[in-house]
Amino acid sequence: MLEKLFGDPNKRYLKKIQPVIDKINQLEKDFEHFSNEELRNKTEDFKKRLNPPAGGKESLDDILPEAFALVREAAKRSLKQRHFDVQLMGGIVLHQGKIAEMKTGEGKTLAATLPLYLNALTGQGVHLITVNDYLARRDTVWMGQIYHLLGLTTGCLNHEASYIYDPQYIQEKVQSPKSKVQSELDKKRDELGGFKVFAEYLRPVSRKEAYQCDITYGTNSEFGFDYLRDNMAYDKDDLVQRIFNYAIVDEVDSILIDEARNPLIISAPDVESAKLYEQFAEIVPRLKKENDYKIDEKMRAVTLTNAGMDKIEQILGIKDIYSEKGIQIVHHLEQALRAEVLFKRDKDYVVKNGEVIIVDEFTGRLMPGRRYSGGVHQAIEAKEKVKVQQESRTLATITFQNFFRMYKKLAGMTGTALTSAEEFDKVYKLNVVVVPTNKPMIRKNLPDIVYKTEKGKFQAVIKKIKECYQKKQPVLVGTVSIEKNELLGNLLKREGIPHNLLNAKQHEKEGEIIAQTGKPGMVTVATNMAGRGVDIILGGNPQNLEDAEKVKAAGGLFVIGTERHEARRIDNQLRGRSGRQGDPGINQFFVSLEDELMTRFGSDRIKKLMDALKIPEDQPIQNKLISNSIEKAQARIEGYNFDIRHHVLEYDEVMNKQRTAIYKIRREILLANQEELKKRVEELLTKEELKQYEEKFKEISADERINLEKFVILRTIDIFWMEHLETMECLRQSVNLRAYGQRDPLVEYKNEGRRLFGQLMQEIDNGIAEMLLKVELKQRTDSSIQAAKNNQNTKYQIQNTKHKVGRNDPCPCGSGKKWKKCCMNK
Repeated sequence: MLEKLFGDPNKRYLKKIQPVIDKINQLEKDFEHFSNEELRNKTEDFKKRLNPPAGGKESLDDILPEAFALVREAAKRSLKQRHFDVQLMGGIVLHQGKIAEMKTGEGKTLAATLPLYLNALTGQGVHLITVNDYLARRDTVWMGQIYHLLGLTTGCLNHEASYIYDPQYIQEKVQSPKSKVQSELDKKRDELGGFKVFAEYLRPVSRKEAYQCDITYGTNSEFGFDYLRDNMAYDKDDLVQRIFNYAIVDEVDSILIDEARNPLIISAPDVESAKLYEQFAEIVPRLKKENDYKIDEKMRAVTLTNAGMDKIEQILGIKDIYSEKGIQIVHHLEQALRAEVLFKRDKDYVVKNGEVIIVDEFTGRLMPGRRYSGGVHQAIEAKEKVKVQQESRTLATITFQNFFRMYKKLAGMTGTALTSAEEFDKVYKLNVVVVPTNKPMIRKNLPDIVYKTEKGKFQAVIKKIKECYQKKQPVLVGTVSIEKNELLGNLLKREGIPHNLLNAKQHEKEGEIIAQTGKPGMVTVATNMAGRGVDIILGGNPQNLEDAEKVKAAGGLFVIGTERHEARRIDNQLRGRSGRQGDPGINQFFVSLEDELMTRFGSDRIKKLMDALKIPEDQPIQNKLISNSIEKAQARIEGYNFDIRHHVLEYDEVMNKQRTAIYKIRREILLANQEELKKRVEELLTKEELKQYEEKFKEISADERINLEKFVILRTIDIFWMEHLETMECLRQSVNLRAYGQRDPLVEYKNEGRRLFGQLMQEIDNGIAEMLLKVELKQRTDSSIQAAKNNQNTKYQIQNTKHKVGRNDPCPCGSGKKWKKCCMNK
């Protein structure tokens, strides 16, 4: 009704920006006559026009048409690629801080170069956040050529290292003259489908240097962890990040929605025996489902029954596990049960080189360095009989929602955003704009085929693959786990059908496998790894026109989904691998009533109906009731997951305010000069204490005193903050019980959290004063520093001058109260 009255808002927006696109197109002829040096000089001209001290009065919007036309010309010269009008549209959408929904193959990566260049002209640095290290490296190498031609620098953050795009370095590496470097890169892109780029084409640099570049590419977790590490630094020289100016998030729905449930956590080992995990890993497999424990499929929860608890106590030879062994033992038991029942090898995690590595449920990629919290990871390690790592204490944590909301301007791009437009608006204040395709889409989306059993479904999938293979039509088969991926691979092997398997175990060969996917008759079985950031070219190579025509004649790439995902967006990502840039393509999902989505959220009456009708397992079912049930199941789980993310965010809002306040204080101390530190110390002490303090430090230099004071203050803040994080986590778990007393747990959490934070600030101040008064200066000679500086160098160690009274120890005054409640604050 609203669209009939006011028209389609998306079309209205695109019509509004059309005059800007016309202006960019008019400027194209002008820039074609520029030399490369004149193009580079134009960048300096833009910077002056934007800089008020240099007489500049223009805004980014004022110079946008010229800047976009300049980038288009640079792309034509460096990459032999010209931005289409729809890519200019996408660039404007991204510059305005919105989400651009652009279909697969429409060139999101190239479109992003336009706003990245424009916003980098402010000199404050811009970030392109992507979903994996491969894409970060690839885009740095390919798009770095454009920025380099225009006089801007490009950095790259990876899990293992940081890099910078440097043509001179590439030239030396490939040992060819400058004129051949471009052809070398083009050859590599054609061979690997433009997907995998080796790190050898990028010059390794420090983390700080990568951030100092005008444009920095990297993954969401690398940017997030660097933020946390910066706020744990003890030396200002260790800070790597600049201000959060402007960021474009590639695959924005994956990063800001799918991964939003899992906060980033930096933790440290906490001394605790691994024997308990190993002991319960041996015991738990002896328990029987239903009798000893029950599983809630929807909530992914498992609980022991009374009979199960009795059996555990019998095995341990005790009468009451709670009274004789305590809560800690019960915690280990519960986590061992979760690890055994809920977490599956080659689905939730893999075991590689003696390590348990998490598999991202949305992308199918390995997540090295990430660990399940609460002891679950240790329980899985014990279950898989690999070395059990120590438990951890949380040092710093933040959710992706709150991290990305720190940017002055945030934008995103993906092929599937519209179904989550409401969440983007509510959480991030981001509007979604659907950018039209450059050529009409002719892909066929066939209706789902439903089977009674998984066995029947896979038989039908194999039959369909055979049909496609015989007529030389390439097939991409999507699976939801490594386990199903390998199962289907074995079935194909049994049928004698040549194929490639792509999952997290073969990620090293990812580029080669993807490059071959579009070749005639090629069969590729992949997890969600092939669902995002992957551009499958018909024929396998842009230069191989003959094979491309063969594939088009056969109907294009056939995409088979073997299971519906929790979110429609992920299904649509898989669909989007075919039908790129106006190519033909077909996709269809093969579903069974035994699939996880159906067993968790589907209707039991459908199963009963199938049993009553005695339908064979290999007979396809096409029924509106079943199709509607699948859609309702997806809608239910999407709503459920949104509630979880919203719930996480509401609670993290409390922590975010506290975290922001603590990090602000910490940053001020880290960057403080002598006078600012002196003022801070004076605010904490009495006059008499200040006199003692000044007497103690009169023999050391001003620089050493500053370093000492900063260390003591920062260390004290960190110790109390770490304890506070644990306290707040315990509070969060306990406030849920207050709902039984008709009290809102969130309100209780906010109120109690506010009180605890006020107490924390007081304890930090008291702790700093106490530590500064107790430190003793002990002179020593540091031989390593002496050797480096070739002179005698005096350093100091911090020691207590007297026995320290613990905060919870009895007060020495004899009152009988704890010290923190008595004389600690006097």
